[in-house]
Amino acid sequence: MRTIAHPARQVLQHPGAFAAQTLKAFRANQGLLLAGAVAYYALLSIVPLLILIVIALSNVIEPSELLDTLGRYLEWLVPGQSKPVIDELAHFLAHREVLGWALTVTMLFFSSLAFTVLENAMSVIFVHRVAIRRRRFLVSALLPYCYILCLGLGLFVVTLVAGSLQAIGAESVNLFGSRWSLGGVSGALLYLLGIGGEIFVLTSLYLVMPVGRPSLGHALIGAVAAALLWEITRHVLVWYFATLSRVGVVYGSFATAIVVLLSLEIAATLLLLGAQVIAEYERLGRGDHDAPSKPFRTD
Repeated sequence: MRTIAHPARQVLQHPGAFAAQTLKAFRANQGLLLAGAVAYYALLSIVPLLILIVIALSNVIEPSELLDTLGRYLEWLVPGQSKPVIDELAHFLAHREVLGWALTVTMLFFSSLAFTVLENAMSVIFVHRVAIRRRRFLVSALLPYCYILCLGLGLFVVTLVAGSLQAIGAESVNLFGSRWSLGGVSGALLYLLGIGGEIFVLTSLYLVMPVGRPSLGHALIGAVAAALLWEITRHVLVWYFATLSRVGVVYGSFATAIVVLLSLEIAATLLLLGAQVIAEYERLGRGDHDAPSKPFRTD
């Protein structure tokens, strides 16, 4: 009887082979096609979702402070393009009286689209779970709205913490007769807060969206992998749009939408790639790492 080595040991012994197998399975699952669908519906959903969250939280948090925090952390999602989104949110917030019940229901519907498409994309990657256990329709229908509520609560907590850290940055301490500003410490803590929040959100997505009973450790592995890849990509995108890109000349007034869609496409690709890492890691644990992945067909 063949003894199966621990998945972590197999990955550490052959990291290149694991990465190659993950990319091969991602390509077989039409990962880029799935990421394009997720990015498209995320583009439709992001503004209505943010409008709902900002209007709800503006009743308990100062709107300027809320928008400032949201703008800072939107840079993680749409590098270099958070200002146009925040400007639109501020404009809508100033005319919130036009928000009726019909518009609220419409925005809730569009806000849930991205979560529904993401759940379907996860089902393709974690097809081995779907074949064993399927999710109830009511759970799938309510899941996006529960997640929207959780995102709103998370933004509320992050805004309070970020405000406290900014207050710390305005202070200074006297040490050995010298005055040291805490601005650098505050900036570092704000950055770490963003990284931690990013990993937390990714982990929660990998725990909730796929069908079945995922392991917290496996979800964390995928979240860290996706977060590290996105951090590298995000800094490259910021540098590219600031120095080399001529997207404004080519697309004119459509430039912001094109850049946001491109950022969401890359983010969705890395999100699903992190899910593929989890799926391949689980496959190692089951001992069928020699079995090729069945490709996903569109016909």
